[in-house]
Amino acid sequence: MFISFLSDFGLADEFVGVVHGVVARLAPEVRVIDVTHGIPQGNVRAGALALVRAIQYLPEGIALAVVDPGVGSGRRAVVVETEWGYLLGPDNGLLAPAVAVLGGARRVAAIENPKLAIPSAGATFEARDRFAPAAAMLASGEARLEDVGPEFAAAALTPLLLPVPEVSSDEVQGEVWWVDRFGNAQTNVGPEELEALGLGVGDAVQIAIGAVQHRLPWVRAYSEVGEGEAIVVVDSSGLISLSVREDRAAERLGAFERTAVRFRRPEATTSGLAPPRRSAPAERGS
Repeated sequence: MFISFLSDFGLADEFVGVVHGVVARLAPEVRVIDVTHGIPQGNVRAGALALVRAIQYLPEGIALAVVDPGVGSGRRAVVVETEWGYLLGPDNGLLAPAVAVLGGARRVAAIENPKLAIPSAGATFEARDRFAPAAAMLASGEARLEDVGPEFAAAALTPLLLPVPEVSSDEVQGEVWWVDRFGNAQTNVGPEELEALGLGVGDAVQIAIGAVQHRLPWVRAYSEVGEGEAIVVVDSSGLISLSVREDRAAERLGAFERTAVRFRRPEATTSGLAPPRRSAPAERGS
């Protein structure tokens, strides 16, 4: 059995290792996969998007996700049973997109059984004290959902409202969902929305970010353009991303998380991206 673990803990402190240790002590036969611990601190939306991007590639079993700015408050700690397995985390919207992708919740329970918790004088490390023990016991088969705590209606789970693109006859309005470590700016727009405008791979795409207009080629791979050229590309999640070969699109284009982006068919008066400012080469992403 596997526990796939995602958090905003980073690796500078002992937090990730301690969660691993709790699982290893309670269920030594269970393997833990570290999905990422680099989610920006307290950024629930970023954590939810990372989880939903990853979940379809993770082995069935347990997903433990902890991005929890409300730790120690009255927010619920929950376990959600799906066809894929169990998802555990704070009930703050973090789990909602992944649960939806997995076909919805079968059953939901609050993690409240003190027998499946580590006693602690504080309430600031519930990943150690509540989530890890419950995940370990579920993964090992020593506990079932009904042992974790009282069930409640799946409809009462906190949702996470993600913006969807607005499509008209001549424009698609979207926004940047995520900027990866390479500076690629993933939008919430799929290739089918651009295809509805009559655009396809090989075409130029007119993009407005704020008051600035860009005319970028839609290509299949970074190698199809020269170093420093900005492009439109379908990324590894199947969404439209803005990228710059060997540079960071986020800074070059001003395309940061939650930035509005408008896509149109190109106009004859639209100029391309200005020549790049030289910077240290960036690694390539997917």
